[in-house]
Formats: sequence, structure tokens, C-alpha cells
Amino acid sequence: MENSSEQNRGNGKEAARPPALRNIAWEGFAPSKKADVPEGLWMRCPGCESMVYRKIVEEQLNCCPECGQHYRVSARRRIEITCDPDSFEEFAQEVAPTDPLQFTDRKGYAERLTAEQKKTGQLDAIVVGKSFIKGRAVILAVLDPTFMMGSMGSVVGEKLTRAIERATEEDLPLVVFSTSGGARMQEGAISLAQMAKTSAALARLDDAGGLFISVLCDPTTGGVTASFAMLGDLILAEPKALVGFAGPRTIFQTIRVELPEGFQRAEFLQEKGFVDFIVDRKDMRSEIARIIDYAGK
Repeated sequence: MENSSEQNRGNGKEAARPPALRNIAWEGFAPSKKADVPEGLWMRCPGCESMVYRKIVEEQLNCCPECGQHYRVSARRRIEITCDPDSFEEFAQEVAPTDPLQFTDRKGYAERLTAEQKKTGQLDAIVVGKSFIKGRAVILAVLDPTFMMGSMGSVVGEKLTRAIERATEEDLPLVVFSTSGGARMQEGAISLAQMAKTSAALARLDDAGGLFISVLCDPTTGGVTASFAMLGDLILAEPKALVGFAGPRTIFQTIRVELPEGFQRAEFLQEKGFVDFIVDRKDMRSEIARIIDYAGK
């Protein structure tokens, strides 16, 4: 027994090693490498911070399956989940931005536009067309947050105005999904002029008895909020969408007043009378169709 104990102490590491592992080491066998998990399968929800399976998120119309957080989506994805299959007919595709001010900040505006166009496959931050939603014909305009945060420049103003005018001419409901950081600073006063341009076109639509359904998505801010986004006959919003002119941080830094809880969120604006209905994304198609039927359009 004493000899056995001394032997164990002399070979403490070897004796403590289970036989199976000891054999593996002696045979020079290396354990197989752990298989890598493909990137992009999982994502962290910014709302509840849960790890969620990306495919399930897509099946849930780009909403979190745990907390219902509505994620931002591109214009093309919005059209896909809103319109009847294969019913969207785009127009005004040829309208492209220019650089009238030769604007430069950290890089030139022309260079920035080229990079955004390459990244998104879009000429600018809006897509317009004629489509059907649950069998109801509509003129649809969708701002694209993936292109310079859906900012409104001359192209957004022109294409939206064409959509409004077509809705007026064809006596069709106009549906606009807004997701925007506001007027595009690189176009200066030209971008601000789009506020008046689109608002005047909407006034003509209203005079003709047309129906305008405005849908506010996260975020809808700046000159977009201060113009066409808040001029709908009915204003819908997705849950918890940020809607306002200046952002909460800017307001707080300016007036140094503690802002109410939930300030500028869709629920707060509905409580104050700025938003008519808050509609979950999965119910948006049905709600738009119901409004069109109710309005007799």
C-alpha cells in the first residue's frame, strides 16, 4: 500500500487522469474541433435583448417573437409584407438625385449617394407604385430607412408628389409609409421646399375628395413629420414608433426640462390626439383594407 501511494504521488497527474483520456493522450489523438455556428442565424433584440432566431423574426414580419419589437425594414420588404403578391407596379423609377449644392461634409454628397445606391440597390430613399392591398387598389409610397435613413431630398419630394397626383387623377386611396430622419441636409433649402411641395399636392388630393392614409413607422422625424406624414385623413402608427420633429435628446438639451415617460412614442402621441390608431404590423393589411371600405374608396 505504501509503495502504491508513493507511485501515485510520483505520477499524480497521470493517476488522476481517467483511463479513457489517458489512452487518448498516449495515442496522440486530438479531440475534434467544435463545429462553427454559421454567422447571421441569431440576432439580439434591441427591445428585450433576447437572442432570437433570425428566420423566425422574418416569419413574424420582422418583429421580435419575444417582446413584439417592430424592426425597421427596407422599402422593398415593406412592399412585400403589405401588398398582395405580385401586385405592385412601380412608377417614377427614373427619377434620380443630383448634387446641386456640390455639398461636402466628411465626404462629398455625390460620393455618399453612390455608396448608398450601391449598398441598397435604390436610386433614392423612396419607392412609389400602384398596388393592391387585400384586393383594394391603392397608390403606395414607402420611404426606405436603409437609404440615408429615409431622409427627404428632391427625389423623395418629386416621387411622392407624383404618387399623390396619380392618386388624385385615378381616384384611388393613397397610402404612405414614413420612416425618416427628416429633411436631407446635403440639399439645403431644396430639401425644405419638399415640405411645401408635398403638402400642396395633398391639399389638391383633399379638395378632390381623395383618401390619404398615413402610416408612421420608427422613426418618423424632422421635416417629414412637419409636412406630409401628419396630414393623413387617418394617421396610423406602428407600436412604440418614435414620432416627432426634433429628437428627445435635442429637446432636453435645449429646454433642460425632464421629458414625460414615453415622450414622442406612438402611444404617447395617440394619447395626445396626434395618432388615430396604433396597429401591429401583422394587422396592418387588414386595417388599411377596413379603412378603405369604410371610406367608400
